[in-house]
Amino acid sequence: MPEFTLHSQLAADTAEVGDLPLCRVLLMNDARYPWLILVPRRADIREVYELTPEEQNLLWREVTSVGQVMMKTLAGHKLNVAALGNVVPQLHVHVIVRQSDDPAWPAPVWGHSPAEPHTPAQLENRLAVIRAGLSGMD
Repeated sequence: MPEFTLHSQLAADTAEVGDLPLCRVLLMNDARYPWLILVPRRADIREVYELTPEEQNLLWREVTSVGQVMMKTLAGHKLNVAALGNVVPQLHVHVIVRQSDDPAWPAPVWGHSPAEPHTPAQLENRLAVIRAGLSGMD
């Protein structure tokens, strides 16, 4: 069986938060949005239907649990969840906490403007907050 490898674009654009039973959790390097990406740790998967039915259920449970934790932890206004894959073909799900005053509101964040990378201190703080929130996840 082939080994899971994270797509190079995802690796370049994110910081690793940690692993859930199915997914690797990544933080998008854009300080304007609390933006996580969940990537099922399965080799050569491009679409949800390529996962087993059990894995599909687990993916959805992880996405919804992460979203709930993020909304509570960061007092979000709206949660955006999407699996596009037009640029990066590896299956990944975006979980983005939105605020009604964020730079792209109410439009999608994709294509709005170039990312504003976290400073090292911002990255360290955001990772700590997210990891603490996810540590209590069921």
